[in-house]
Amino acid sequence: MKEAILGISAYYHDSAAAVLVNGEIVAAAHEERFTRKKHDPSFPVRAVQYVMDEAGLKYGDLMAVSFYDKPLIKFERLLETYHAFAPRGIVSFWSSIPVWIREKLFMKKILRENLAVLGDGDVPLYFPEHHLSHAASAFYPSPFEEAAILTIDGVGEWATTTIGKGSGRDITILEELRFPHSVGLLYSAFTYYTGFKVNSGEYKLMGLAPYGNADSPRMASFKKKILDELVDIREDGSILLNMGYFDYATGLKMVNDAKWEELFGMPPREAESEISQDYMDMALAIQQVTEEIVFRLCASAKKKTNCRYLVLAGGVALNSVANGKILKSGMFDDLWIQPAAGDAGGAVGAAYAVWHIHAKKERKVTPGRDAMKGAFLGPEFSDKEIQKTLDRYQAVARHYEDSGDLARDVAARMAEGNVVGWFQGRMEFGPRALGNRSILGDARNPEMQKKMNLKIKYREGFRPFAPTVIEEDIGKHFEIDRPSPYMLLVIPVLEGKRISTPPDYDDWGLYNRLYFKRSDLPAITHIDYSARIQSVNRETNPRYWQLIQEFKKLTGYGVIVNTSFNVRGEPIVCTPEDAYRCFMRTEMDYLVMGNFLLDKKEQPKFSETEDWKKEFKLD
Repeated sequence: MKEAILGISAYYHDSAAAVLVNGEIVAAAHEERFTRKKHDPSFPVRAVQYVMDEAGLKYGDLMAVSFYDKPLIKFERLLETYHAFAPRGIVSFWSSIPVWIREKLFMKKILRENLAVLGDGDVPLYFPEHHLSHAASAFYPSPFEEAAILTIDGVGEWATTTIGKGSGRDITILEELRFPHSVGLLYSAFTYYTGFKVNSGEYKLMGLAPYGNADSPRMASFKKKILDELVDIREDGSILLNMGYFDYATGLKMVNDAKWEELFGMPPREAESEISQDYMDMALAIQQVTEEIVFRLCASAKKKTNCRYLVLAGGVALNSVANGKILKSGMFDDLWIQPAAGDAGGAVGAAYAVWHIHAKKERKVTPGRDAMKGAFLGPEFSDKEIQKTLDRYQAVARHYEDSGDLARDVAARMAEGNVVGWFQGRMEFGPRALGNRSILGDARNPEMQKKMNLKIKYREGFRPFAPTVIEEDIGKHFEIDRPSPYMLLVIPVLEGKRISTPPDYDDWGLYNRLYFKRSDLPAITHIDYSARIQSVNRETNPRYWQLIQEFKKLTGYGVIVNTSFNVRGEPIVCTPEDAYRCFMRTEMDYLVMGNFLLDKKEQPKFSETEDWKKEFKLD
């Protein structure tokens, strides 16, 4: 008998749905992948329909639907916050409260109306707290029987950070930090001030930080001002923010621009403008402050739980630089991070919370193996379905009967310097492409990062790319002794692989520093000799592993560049049509979908290409 739970996150950003059947995660997907609206916050009707279909369920088959937070408590927090800061925030109050009353306050009614499209049935609704959903998403799928749990994000209902302990089927929340004091919102404030978009540009800020000059008086001054004026960090990792500098609690912006400009001596950077060294140093300063906070929180979690293992979730858990340093510190024997650590992963956690906490179902743990199935939980498409897309566009493609032949041919093209779109199997859940919806290239090629950023991704040239390495070879290239399957750890490249920089290197401009060949894998070695690594397991993703293995036979390197199959401003591709359109709109050389290989030079003219380039001001 199937006992199934549908988990949902919605109405903030990154809406998603997930379904558990008998405690096993069967499917999960972001709504944005179907609607093609990046960070789509709307009710995930398409994602819900997909996960239900994938599980073979009708609405009446469900034992529960679980929503990832408690809207009534969140509404209480909004009212109390506006009251506490009054008369500040009156404009924000009058604009946001009617929306809440109309669209979010009566969540049971709204959910039932949206779920009615699935059919009839009186299915119970549950509302675990936001950070419990995060904690459940981190602990229950992890490979640990017992672990400390750390969740850090912007804000849920009241909590912004929690420390907990997971043991067997039980989760106990031990401590929490409450709004408006938030590590995530502090980091997002600097995301805004350095010219990036809040709730999506935080990883850009993290990628910019290594360009800061760690030895400069300016960077030291920025860090001192942050610690003296903006945030008080306590010994246990809890923080107090000086709310006179921040407007997010009741205003329409993250910070008080005038006060920040007076404090730091420079205005907020305009989006898309040139990035000066000032903003690079600011990015490094806040990254170092954030790491200090996270380290203290980890030490507190260790002290309070006495656990050997740590699990993490929440948006700040996507700070892979901090994660890598936690692992390297040896504070815990190992750590595991939910691959969909942000709000989308709350859908998984909400379902798990009902299964284990409410229904009291026992938990099965496989040591050394998590329950996320490589995060390959989304839709997949057969060769027959791919052929329909090819026919629609009159595309020219070669079909392979043998996957080994396909892998050898694609590896050879990559070794020649070509960029390949790689569309295989089930779509990934979470923000990272992990080898099923990826754009691939040769990590040895010193021109590859520039080519991928400017001619294919159409994004800022400073953005780093990640390597995928076959699991067996991870220690041959990087300072790590274990797998990293979800691209959530930034780890140094082995010292013996590095190329020293000239004495005046820090005085070079951003792009001169960027394009200096820093290792034997220049396309994936960031400016500080680090890389956000993904290891690929032969059993979890055999076809991707086979491709990299063939590349290794040709080149001696079991490492390639892997970036998500999308361009700036769009979600990762979901369908064969998404993949073909992205391929034709960019300067990718080849596209592989299932067992089909497409050469760009052989394709008929694609009429949308020029309009696409104009959107990104590339002409």
